[in-house]
Amino acid sequence: MKKKNLFFILVCVVSFSLSISPLAWGERGVTDTEIRIGQWGPQTGPAALWGAIPRGSGCFFDMINAEGGIHGRKITYYLRDDGYMPPKTKAIVKELVEDKEVFAFASGVGTATGMAVKKYLNHKKVPWVGPASGSSHWAYPPTKYLFSDFPLYCDEAAITVNYAVKTMGKKRIAFVYQNDDFGKEGILGAELALEKFGMKLVETVPVELQDTDLSSQCIKLMTSNPDCVLMYLSPKHGAIMLGTAAKMGFKPQWMSSSVLSDTDIMFKISKGLFKDVIFTSFGELIDSPHPLMKKYKQAHARFAPEDRWGIFFYAGFLFVEPMVEALKRCGRDLTADNFVKAMESLKGFQGIGAKITFGPDQRQGTRASFLARAVEGGKTVRFSDWINADIDLQEVIRRMGK
Repeated sequence: MKKKNLFFILVCVVSFSLSISPLAWGERGVTDTEIRIGQWGPQTGPAALWGAIPRGSGCFFDMINAEGGIHGRKITYYLRDDGYMPPKTKAIVKELVEDKEVFAFASGVGTATGMAVKKYLNHKKVPWVGPASGSSHWAYPPTKYLFSDFPLYCDEAAITVNYAVKTMGKKRIAFVYQNDDFGKEGILGAELALEKFGMKLVETVPVELQDTDLSSQCIKLMTSNPDCVLMYLSPKHGAIMLGTAAKMGFKPQWMSSSVLSDTDIMFKISKGLFKDVIFTSFGELIDSPHPLMKKYKQAHARFAPEDRWGIFFYAGFLFVEPMVEALKRCGRDLTADNFVKAMESLKGFQGIGAKITFGPDQRQGTRASFLARAVEGGKTVRFSDWINADIDLQEVIRRMGK
C-alpha cells in the first residue's frame, strides 16, 4: 500500500510540474504547438526610427502564423523596447531567456546593445539570427549560435569610396561618423579602399549620440575642403548635418551607409535636403517589383497597417528570412543544435536581400550591397547590381584591435 501511495504522489508531482511549465521537459522555447522568439529594439529614444525593424519582424511572424505556422507550430513573439540603451538590453534579454524561455532571438537593433548580450546568449546556447547592425563583431571570430546577414559597415564604406573615386572622380573624401564601432568600422573600410588609390581621408569628424548641434563638426569638415563626405550617422544626426551644411553653404557630394537608406523618412526630417545623397542598400528598394516585396507589403497592410511601409520596417522581414527558412528545414525535430545545422546548410539562399551562405566556420552570410541615389520627393533610383566588397577583412579586424 505504501509503495502505491508513493507512486501516486510521484505521478501527481510530475503532472503538476508539467502543467505549470510546458517547456520544462523539452527544448527551451519549443512545444508541440509553439516556438518562442524574442527581440529588442528602440521604440523610444534617439534611435526610435530604427524601432520599425523589430515591428517588421513581428509582422513577418504574423504572416507565417497565418499561413499555418512552421510544421504545426505557431511563433509566439516577444518584442521589448530597450531605448537603444545596453543596460536595458541586458535586462530584457535575461527576462526573455529565463522567464519567457525563448528559443531564439531575431535581429535586435544596434551594435553596443548587441555586444552587451552576445556572450550571455552564446553561453546560454540561444540561437540569434540577423543582428540589425553591420559590425564585424558578430561573425569574427565565429560563435556557434550567432548568424549575421547584415552587410558589414566597413564593406559598405569601401563600396561607396570605390564608386566615388573610380566613377565620380572624387579626390578629397572626408568622413563624419557616430563615435562608436558603427562609425569606426566605416572609417576603416574607407581608409583601406582609399589606400588602393594612394589616397587618404582628408578629415574624420566624430559625433556623439547625445549631440544636438553639429555646427563645429560641419565647420571642421568645411575646413578640409572635401568634394565628397561619407556620413555614418543616425537618421536624426544625418538630417541635422545636412541642415547645418546647407545653412553654411557647404555642398559636397554626400554619401552614406544603409542606415540612412529610408529615403522617405530622410526627406521628411531633412526637409528635402537628402536629395542626391548616394547610399548603399542591403535590400530591395521600397517600390521594387520583386514578388516577395509584393507579398510582404500585403502582410503589412493586413497585420500592421498603422506602421509606415519603409525599408526599416521590411528590414525586419529581411534580417530573419534565414531564420524562418532554417526553422522549416528542421522539420518537427527543433532543437538549438539542429537549428544551427540548418542555418549552416543555407547556401546561396536569397530573399529580398543579397544571397546568403553560412557554414560551420562562416557566420557572416553576405558582404554585398548595391548603390542607389535619392531623387526628388524621397524617391530612390538603384544604379548598380549587388557589389561584393574587395577590402581585406582580416586587416580591418587587426586595425580594430580584435
